[in-house]
Amino acid sequence: MKTEHHMLPFYEPAGDEITLFEHAWKNRLPLLIKGPTGCGKTRFVTHMAARLNLPLYTVACHDDLTAADLIGRHLLGDGHTQWCDGPLTRAVREGGICYLDEVIEARKDTTVVLHPLADDRRLLPIERTGELLQAPPAFMLVVSYNPGYQNLLKGMKPSTRQRFVSLRFDFPSPAREAAILIGEAGCDADLARRLVSIAGSLRALKEHDLEEAASTRLLVYAALLIKDGMDPVAACRAAIVESLTDDAEIAEALMEVAAATFGR
Repeated sequence: MKTEHHMLPFYEPAGDEITLFEHAWKNRLPLLIKGPTGCGKTRFVTHMAARLNLPLYTVACHDDLTAADLIGRHLLGDGHTQWCDGPLTRAVREGGICYLDEVIEARKDTTVVLHPLADDRRLLPIERTGELLQAPPAFMLVVSYNPGYQNLLKGMKPSTRQRFVSLRFDFPSPAREAAILIGEAGCDADLARRLVSIAGSLRALKEHDLEEAASTRLLVYAALLIKDGMDPVAACRAAIVESLTDDAEIAEALMEVAAATFGR
């Protein structure tokens, strides 16, 4: 039974990603989503979990993440040790989506534990308890990463990547991004258009060495601040520009775009 659509977290589709996700889930296939930071990957997974009426176990991966953080560990309590499942194990035991966000940030020995789950075996061996868990039909493994951060030391191994059905995300088209701002922040169409225009200009500024492009998430933050009465240019500085760079000169160059867009 699916969640009623009026209860779903807001999501504006770009193409056939909803259909692909549903087919992957029905056929018990793991899914890899790749795309830049803040382009809607996590919101999409949250939307799909609600749409399919499935529990969602989200793990924000980082370079200190261990296999035990995913699978579980023995904890000391009341004078004896007790096994405590990690989020991956809970999802396998109970059914649901386990979503590993920015999976290539995790240590490589961590991703190896995904291999038997991400092929037709759908097994999770738990060495410390001697268990071998078979994933139920309602279990789905979803991982995401930002290909822009890939390098020789931090890429996903082909042996891991080729276990997944893959979906590429990018920043939305201007019309879709404006619709997202209207739906997410409740702002009017004119403000949405201006913020989308700013984002397009900043993303096109190749001469500035920005680690990340302006994300849709940052535009939503700016829209919320402006809707609440904050000066638009000041809101753009706080929500967009200062989040993109620590360099004062670059920040001022970016601010010129915001000022021009709002007629300052």
